[in-house]
Amino acid sequence: MDFIHVFLLAVLQGVTELFPVSSLGHAILFSHWMGWGTDLKSPTLLPFLVALHLGTAVALFAYFWKDWFVLLKPNDLHPVFQQKNKNVLFYLVMSTIPAGLAGLLLEKKLGHLFGEPRWVALFLILNGFLLFAGEFFKRKQASSDLKTLTLKKSIFIGLWQIIALLPGFSRSGATLVGGLLMGFTHEAAAHFSFMLATPLIFAAAIYELPKLLHSDLHTILLPTLFGGVVAGASAYLSVMFLMRYMKAKEVSALIPFGIYCIVIGAITLVIG
Repeated sequence: MDFIHVFLLAVLQGVTELFPVSSLGHAILFSHWMGWGTDLKSPTLLPFLVALHLGTAVALFAYFWKDWFVLLKPNDLHPVFQQKNKNVLFYLVMSTIPAGLAGLLLEKKLGHLFGEPRWVALFLILNGFLLFAGEFFKRKQASSDLKTLTLKKSIFIGLWQIIALLPGFSRSGATLVGGLLMGFTHEAAAHFSFMLATPLIFAAAIYELPKLLHSDLHTILLPTLFGGVVAGASAYLSVMFLMRYMKAKEVSALIPFGIYCIVIGAITLVIG
């Protein structure tokens, strides 16, 4: 890939990673639409995409740095969660473990889906219906903030990340739905979802990035670094927008994204 391709994919990653529309699904479909189909099964694709994810994780950490910094004082109350920092950290760790283990166990079994745009399009459509379902069930219960977060609720939300191993399902979308099902407001669900994403994306990057140092991958090191910076900048702007959007749109905030996923997925299936 040349630097134009890298730039476009990096912007796409930075925006769609945090929007509930599947960044990986968009990267695969965009490559397919642009005629870069030979890249989809390349061994450099996943490490490159994870490098873009690393830029996104840095952006998330930069945006929520105060939330992470206060965790250094374990017995103090967290300003957002209104619980002891050691409890909040424990919730984040425990809710990250299931998806991390699932990723290690299922990575090779699901790898063939990365080169199948039709499967990605189908999962993107299902992701849209998942967002609809989250909004539907949200309306049937009262809303609460993160003061009511428990270990059980955090693990339940974390389990939803496993579905994002299928390209086309959104990690942020799945955890947002999980948060809504636990009775949180859209803003509270987004806050926990984005904090939860940070350690998982960092862990995935640490696991995959050493592959870039392999002798036949060294040619993409420079584009990867460039892409990571661009993805990080795009992600920072995206999280700024989304946190304000979720706060302002407490009702049906996920519906526009659900419609978008279904339309894009359907167009891909029809056109091929």
